[in-house]
Amino acid sequence: MIVAAQPLYRQAAIYARQGVELDRTTMARGVGACGALVRPLVEALHRYVMMPGKVHADDTPLPVLAPGKGQTKTGRLWAYVRDDRASGSDAAPAVWFAYTPNHQGQHPQAHLAGFRGILQADAYAGFNAVFTDGSVREAACMAHARRKVHDLHVRKATPTTTEALRRIGELYAIEAEIRGKLLAPLCRRATCRASRPIPMPSSTARARHPVSCATWVIP
Repeated sequence: MIVAAQPLYRQAAIYARQGVELDRTTMARGVGACGALVRPLVEALHRYVMMPGKVHADDTPLPVLAPGKGQTKTGRLWAYVRDDRASGSDAAPAVWFAYTPNHQGQHPQAHLAGFRGILQADAYAGFNAVFTDGSVREAACMAHARRKVHDLHVRKATPTTTEALRRIGELYAIEAEIRGKLLAPLCRRATCRASRPIPMPSSTARARHPVSCATWVIP
């Protein structure tokens, strides 16, 4: 089996420099044969990840060769993760990857067809159709929300960004207390969160923004 994170034409050149003539067609057949052999495992992994429950989804751009154009094009690699260890679950974590040639919303919609449960993802509009019939509930990602505030804070710190990051930090501290603990059923985790004091604006923030702070109460 050929394992190298490089295009086949580069691998062929490397082997040729070492005196081994290995045709790219032969290498491509080997890659294709391996793909066919592991397909049942990939399909089983997909079924496991998409079982009813909770799934995390994200994607990243991926440069791929554009044959005949002498350049690369941008594809997309999607990751779907099942991992409830933070909730104290002993179920095996798993991730299923899917490649698509573009970033169109039809792709995650097809990947998630038949899934029932909670989907945690960013605010990409392509996920919106997944939530329309109510069979999938959206769990927004606090890390993505915090990143936007943090980026603003790095560029120009203000009392508002400072206060927002402080309060998000307090929420993170609550999660750190219960992470990895078996608190099933889910309502017990919600009860545990609700029993903690709600992060409130600091005295400085209340003095500077008395009106806006009144709307900063987290339900």
